[in-house]
Formats: sequence, structure tokens, C-alpha cells
Amino acid sequence: MSTSVTTTCRDLAELLPAAQTACRLLFQECYKAGIKNIFITETYRSQARQNYLYAQGRTRPGQIVTWTLNSNHKSRLAWDIAVGPPQSLYDVTTLSKIGAIARKLGITWGGDWVGSIDRPHFEVKSTWKMPKGYKLEGQVIVPSNSKGKVQIIVEDKKEENKVTNTNWNPGSPTMKTEAENYIAHAVKDGIIQASHLKDIQSGAMTTDRLIGLYITIQQRRSK
Repeated sequence: MSTSVTTTCRDLAELLPAAQTACRLLFQECYKAGIKNIFITETYRSQARQNYLYAQGRTRPGQIVTWTLNSNHKSRLAWDIAVGPPQSLYDVTTLSKIGAIARKLGITWGGDWVGSIDRPHFEVKSTWKMPKGYKLEGQVIVPSNSKGKVQIIVEDKKEENKVTNTNWNPGSPTMKTEAENYIAHAVKDGIIQASHLKDIQSGAMTTDRLIGLYITIQQRRSK
């Protein structure tokens, strides 16, 4: 992952587990509500990047983009969302619909804040738990750019991709090597974390997770 203060991190894996689950649940419920053209624009943010953004519009040219030096982005508990075509990037109607879904899930929406409204922003506390009656219904694919669409990969649903969540076993040494090389290049390019490579090498990688990684890598390379 890049450490440059000018580069955004869109990797969901950089959030704490509670925030990762909350974000996936939010995208799942948006998918079920027919909202599929949304994507992540930022997850973890270092203090150095927060300082850099705070300076914009103050000691550095540009429009003010943040009102605080103490964002939950740096605590790995927040993420920002944008809207893909045909809507505008921060379409108020779409973000308000997402905000209403977030409230039901116990997720804080920046659009509910008084004074410093931040509609693309969502966050949870480290103690967040999934509300009763909800569950992740499969592998939720969270896009990181406007070219992707929210997807849910589950078993036994005709309208969605069918995948068995078992450890990936290609049965071919050549295919295994090719997959490891593909993941290794993505790690080297800073697209995904090195832990994914370790898991595929050790045999801990599941089929649905590998598919999710492939989609994520393809989306980020197409930006």
C-alpha cells in the first residue's frame, strides 16, 4: 500500500474487522435495495494524510475537504462512498438512500451530522456488532472505482454467481504457479496486501476469496 499523503487508500482490508464487516453489510443491503453503482473512495487514512487534507483550503490552495484533524479514517473505522454513472459522483438522493440503510444497521452516516455534513462518509465504533436479523449472505464484492458494480457471490442463487466457499485447489501445479504469480504482481504493485500471497501459497485461500481478489485487481488496474 502506498504511503504517499497524496494517494487515497481504497483497500477494505486496511479497516478494522468490525468496520470491514459493517461496510460489506452496507453494500449488501444497498445491492438488495437496487443500489449497485456505488464504490469506495477511501478507507484508511494516515495522520500525515489527514494533516495534508486539513491544510487544503487553509495553508494550501484548494477547497476545504475536511473539518477535523482527528478523523475515524485514521482509526481504521471509516470509509467514504461515491456514486457511479449515470448519477453524479456525490448524488444527494442516492447517498441519502444509503444513509437511511446505514441507520438501520447502526452505522453512522456523515449526512446526519449537524454543522459539518459529510454525506459520502460512513463510520462505526470499534464495538459495532451486526444487528439482529442481518447476516452477510455471501462474498460481497465492494468496488473501488466507478467502473465496478456491487456484487454478491453466493451458493444456490440462480441470479448470482454460484461459488462453493472451500479452500482453492486447482489440481494443476501450473495453474497454482500462475495464480501465485498473478497475486504476487498485484502485491508488488501495491494493489493488495502481502497477506493474500501468503494465504494462496499456504493453501489457506478460499475459492470465493480468490475470485473477489481477481475482481478487485482487475478493477484497480482498469483505473
